[in-house]
Amino acid sequence: MKTKSLDDLFLDMLKDVYYAERKILKALPKMARGAQSAELQAAFEKHREETELQIERLQQVFELIGKPARGKTCPAIEGIIEEGEEVLESFAGSDAIDAGLIATAQAVEHYEIARYGTMCRWAELIGQKQAAKLLKETLAEEEATDVSLTKIAEGSANQAALKAA
Repeated sequence: MKTKSLDDLFLDMLKDVYYAERKILKALPKMARGAQSAELQAAFEKHREETELQIERLQQVFELIGKPARGKTCPAIEGIIEEGEEVLESFAGSDAIDAGLIATAQAVEHYEIARYGTMCRWAELIGQKQAAKLLKETLAEEEATDVSLTKIAEGSANQAALKAA
């Protein structure tokens, strides 16, 4: 049996994240439709556009390492998206919906930040400098989205949810 290497781990995680980004791209319009505030709707739309670019960057990384762009099922993202769907169903029309959607979206962002951070470092270690650069662009976007969601939560969504109590 062949011993697995960091290159193998990198490819495995790349496939995982590629799958996750494509699932997220499909979920974002539904989240935008479910949001009550125009600010949160706009944030989800902006991130949908970013996610399209992130998928393109991942495809470039696959090309750089000479592998086909294929995803592998990511149970973590499946679970987070399922939680988001539960929030949409359980809190639809409620003043708490935006706070719930932000919590779900931040779970996605934190997952992505962890994955992209690791992949950036691994890309550097395996000599894939251009891949690392592309992944760092996406990492910065994910971190900025997380900050933006926190501002919306602290600025209005959490207070709206609290008033509903």
